[in-house]
Amino acid sequence: MHITRYTDYSLRVLIYLAVKRETLSTIREIADSYDISKNHLMKVVHQLNRKGYVETVRGKNGGLRLHMEPRDINIGVLVRETEQDLLLVECFSAANRCVISPVCGMKGMLAGALDAFLNALDQHTLQDLLPEKTKPQLLRLLEIG
Repeated sequence: MHITRYTDYSLRVLIYLAVKRETLSTIREIADSYDISKNHLMKVVHQLNRKGYVETVRGKNGGLRLHMEPRDINIGVLVRETEQDLLLVECFSAANRCVISPVCGMKGMLAGALDAFLNALDQHTLQDLLPEKTKPQLLRLLEIG
């Protein structure tokens, strides 16, 4: 299973906001902290806002912050909501043209693997990614003053 950059960036934004907590953050400072594209991050933040993970505050002193508690953000749910395509192989799609599909056991095996992967992520929340003992290191690495 490959997690797209979009999902990776979604997780990074949520981690950043969870570490910073109540203080507003800007897309620019998050992009700078991770050394990633501000334009790409704008799309990610827009979707996170639409899904209710973050709230945005407009205006001169605006920014964004978590809209939910970290313990209420399930990683498996987030991955399902941010991944565009969980079709691991062609036979998972309606446009399947593989000639061996009727007798091939790969689809069932990969479906089971995908289910196990997502079920494992369902066991974790954003809070699990933020152990208290690593908070000082996260603050330093993300250059959050």
